Amino acid sequence: MSANPFEVMQSEAPQVSKAFFDLIGALSSNGGLDAKTFQLIYIGIKVTQGQGGSVSAHTAMAKKEGATREEIRDTILLSLMVCGVDGVASCLIPALEAYDNA
Repeated sequence: MSANPFEVMQSEAPQVSKAFFDLIGALSSNGGLDAKTFQLIYIGIKVTQGQGGSVSAHTAMAKKEGATREEIRDTILLSLMVCGVDGVASCLIPALEAYDNA
């Protein structure tokens, strides 16, 4: 099993880690987006980058915030308009599996 990059960042550069997570906290609690919408948008962005692991992790978070399986699916499929089939090919199955197992 590979190391968790966030744990390594915390141990190697705790001030940077704190600043990073403070930024995430500020962005997620800014008030303009509810938690579910925030997660769906984040998933869509990560899909365009082909980051299946991140998409799977945030799928579980989105489900916790009330996202349906169909909302996850459609968020991923929307990436077809932006980056073609690559994001769907690398992220759809892992995300749906993460949803079903969360």
